Amino acid sequence: MTDAPQEDGSGTLFEAPPLAEQERMVEAVLFASAEPVTIADLEARMPHGSNAAQAVDLLRKRYEGRGVRVVQVGEAWAIRTAPDLGFLMQKETVETRKLSRAAIETLAIVAYHQPCTRAEIEEIRGVSVSRGTIDQLLEIEWIRLGRRRMTPGRPVTFVVTPQFLDHFGLENARDLPGLKELRAAGLLENRPPPGAMPIGEGASGEDEDDEQTELFEDE
Repeated sequence: MTDAPQEDGSGTLFEAPPLAEQERMVEAVLFASAEPVTIADLEARMPHGSNAAQAVDLLRKRYEGRGVRVVQVGEAWAIRTAPDLGFLMQKETVETRKLSRAAIETLAIVAYHQPCTRAEIEEIRGVSVSRGTIDQLLEIEWIRLGRRRMTPGRPVTFVVTPQFLDHFGLENARDLPGLKELRAAGLLENRPPPGAMPIGEGASGEDEDDEQTELFEDE
């Protein structure tokens, strides 16, 4: 007579794979995925009873000091090249992204003041924001629509995306550099034009235009 299968305490009749095997599963998924993967997505793919969070933590520690790392991107995880080895991939991955000055200012305002409405963006910049500027940032998936404000008209808000964080190697928006760091990196003018105010401190005073400004280069 065969004994009935026993539950393992997790609500399933099947025993979870050994933690080492779960770690291998997480490694395979992260390696094959083009986008960061959440713990919930990992557990949905893995056998019942698996502990994806623990497996990710083990994998992260295993890759410390190696050529690639397991990094957190927002609420998701991904395998990325170690920062100090980025120069090896430079020929294959360098791509210049150009945005108008209006788009750069709008992106900076969203990143530092999110969630914010279009009216709040215009208040900080001091000029109206064209639909094309917002559409451009939505199209490259660096900003997305957030929750509607519970105010008259229920305006939508804008927030930065995991793609934005991943592109600039940030875990969350709190890791954004300060104004001094941005100026030192050449991403903000050291001397604003006459009548202009720094981003986040008041109106910019600049008109919406098509001036092209180099933003960042992929690492």
